[in-house]
Amino acid sequence: MIVGIAWIGTSFYFNWLNDQLRPPETPAEGVGGEVWSVHGGGFYRVTKFTVAPETLPKRLHWFKWEAYSTWLSGMVLLVLVYYLNADLYLVDPATGVTATAGIAISLGVLVLGWLGYDLLCRSPLVNRPTLFALIGLALVSAVAYGLSLWLSERASYLMVGAMVGTIMAANVFFVIIPSQRAMVDAMAAGRDPDAQRGKEAALRSRHNNYLTLPVLFIMVSNHYPMTYAHAYNWAVLACLFIAGVAVRHFFNRKNQEQRLWWLLAGAVLVLLALAIVTQPSASRPVSAAGPQDTMDASSIIERRCRVCHSAAPTYPGIAFAPAGIMFDTREGIRALAPRIYTVTVVSRTMPLGNVTGMTEEERAALGAWAERDR
Repeated sequence: MIVGIAWIGTSFYFNWLNDQLRPPETPAEGVGGEVWSVHGGGFYRVTKFTVAPETLPKRLHWFKWEAYSTWLSGMVLLVLVYYLNADLYLVDPATGVTATAGIAISLGVLVLGWLGYDLLCRSPLVNRPTLFALIGLALVSAVAYGLSLWLSERASYLMVGAMVGTIMAANVFFVIIPSQRAMVDAMAAGRDPDAQRGKEAALRSRHNNYLTLPVLFIMVSNHYPMTYAHAYNWAVLACLFIAGVAVRHFFNRKNQEQRLWWLLAGAVLVLLALAIVTQPSASRPVSAAGPQDTMDASSIIERRCRVCHSAAPTYPGIAFAPAGIMFDTREGIRALAPRIYTVTVVSRTMPLGNVTGMTEEERAALGAWAERDR
């Protein structure tokens, strides 16, 4: 998250900068535009050349490690959390997909996602932005739907984010930085830089800018089970992509002095609609049969939950109770009854990947007990 903030901050700033450039008051050869700004008690004048200056300074800053650090740290976390604990976080036993197959699917999505996107960018479709965006949305939705069938609900969301994040980082590594390096090398050799490569890099940078908000949400989506655990989670994610891209487009146009308020209002309405659609029902019907007291409920929790949520977890790979939640005493179980009801009956996100095999009858029984305990 920390390095991601640095990356996204530079993306937002440079896209804003490009939109704010105006012809210089004193024309200068090769200068395409400039912008004056004030920040932190100082005045700044930023000048952009149409291609490149006649000579380069000794010190030239490259904006690349913000992107590389975000992707590398994300991959480390993906391996440590989801790959090394694939049975718990990555796959759902109900799908019949093994841990090895789940990891292969995950890696395949990362590679094929980039290759497919790069192929689209090299096709004539890239010159038709609206059609390009619609095809991109359809492909992301298809991937999200497929992953929801093969992986755990939580992992399917994360893998869509990992795929898009990989595309963004690969844009920097394979297109943006090489284009900039080629321009610098051309100048060092006394040749005119290829302006077309600069345009390609600018296009990929713009794509990254539009993808930032959806990826930001996915990075923290595990805190919002009402989205990834929804019956139509792939459609929810598609709507979140639409809203995120619409918000970025509004601000990008605003930077160009075009205030498309209807676009911002539409994004807000989409988010409000999603909040209503994904809202857990407080009156979800449950079976009247079930545990009559905490002692009975604890027998289900003992079998299905305490392997992780205990002072001494017994599930492989779990050293501490997740989120500090423990079901070691009857008092602790009773105090957490509303939360137990939410995660086992309403959102059905626990047990994670249902690795302990909680049955529908047990969920209904816990629901009935929690309702009576209110």
